[in-house]
Amino acid sequence: MNSIAYDAHFNKSDNSDEDPEMLEQRRKARYLPHEVTSRIHAVKLYRASGNHHNSVKFVCRRYHCSKASLMRWNKRYDGTPESLMDKSHRPHHTHPTSHSAKEIESIQKAVNKHPHAPVPFIWHELKKKGYERSCQSLRRQMRRMKLIPSKKLSGTSKYKPQKYFTPKRLGKKWQIDVKHVPRACIGEILPPETHLYQYTCIEEASRERFVFYYDGYGPMFTVDFMVRCFFYFGYLPDEIQTDNGTEFTDPNEMHRTHPVDKLLGEIHVRHHRIRPRTPRHNGKVERSHRKDNKDFYAYESFDSLADLRRKGKAFLAQYNNTPISSIGMLTPLEKRQQLMQKSKPHMRFLDDPMKEKLLKLRKDPYYLDRPKEKEAKRKKH
Repeated sequence: MNSIAYDAHFNKSDNSDEDPEMLEQRRKARYLPHEVTSRIHAVKLYRASGNHHNSVKFVCRRYHCSKASLMRWNKRYDGTPESLMDKSHRPHHTHPTSHSAKEIESIQKAVNKHPHAPVPFIWHELKKKGYERSCQSLRRQMRRMKLIPSKKLSGTSKYKPQKYFTPKRLGKKWQIDVKHVPRACIGEILPPETHLYQYTCIEEASRERFVFYYDGYGPMFTVDFMVRCFFYFGYLPDEIQTDNGTEFTDPNEMHRTHPVDKLLGEIHVRHHRIRPRTPRHNGKVERSHRKDNKDFYAYESFDSLADLRRKGKAFLAQYNNTPISSIGMLTPLEKRQQLMQKSKPHMRFLDDPMKEKLLKLRKDPYYLDRPKEKEAKRKKH
């Protein structure tokens, strides 16, 4: 146990060669640790002096310790160094509000069942079984038990979303983006030139997400994905927000309509393109991609596109059932159910004629033939 240092120890040293930083640390120090050998010598000197009152002052002054520490060491010393070693400071009894053994066992079982799941998902699963503590309390306990996964996927970007207006009802705005599946996750069975892509759509109001995977990206893949989104959510949004990639818009002025604009124009959905080179404007879908890197791609590998779609479907179900702090620790599916009642009057649900129209548009040849387009442009000039 540390004892209060003797005041003279903190006085400025006469040795001018001593490091000034060391002197400053010594001035600010409150306690000085005593080594076991120093304690033994202090006790032996005290006993050799005949336990006199003046000897106590002398020993304390020499070894820079308090009288209480010297008396405690003298009482504990039995001739062995172990008797003067510091003992554990751990409390003998657990705190009355700490996690019980039953709760710890349930946490361990939940982590074993979902080894790579985030803490909010584990909290949501335990809550169904009667767990009454907060998510932060669970996080602290899991950190003590060393159950929080620390594996990270290197080489990925981290975006800081800015303050952004979020719709309060369903069907107002979706964010869509495409992500390259990390090459480290693609198995060695596939050729080295294999590239896989993840299309992601997120409903801003509820944070509900839909993903699908392809072996390429471009306007045709985007049109196919958007039609899948309409069928998955069951309604049409007022607006779809994307970046300025060639899969969503033309990089230069063209004498034709981009397939995505043609599709959205047919069903009267506004296409909102964010400002170039500012991915933070599409912050919700970009943040979900960072979560994919942390909780999905850091632990999985894929031998084929079918394998990726199968594992991605399971992760999508987990994502939509994981509580999110920005929506009040509700899951996206719970948030959707909460907002559905007041959003219904403003939503455009898919009916049979609209479903047939979407399936027909999905099969249309959207791209104009480039050689014919160039020839028509040459004749015009």
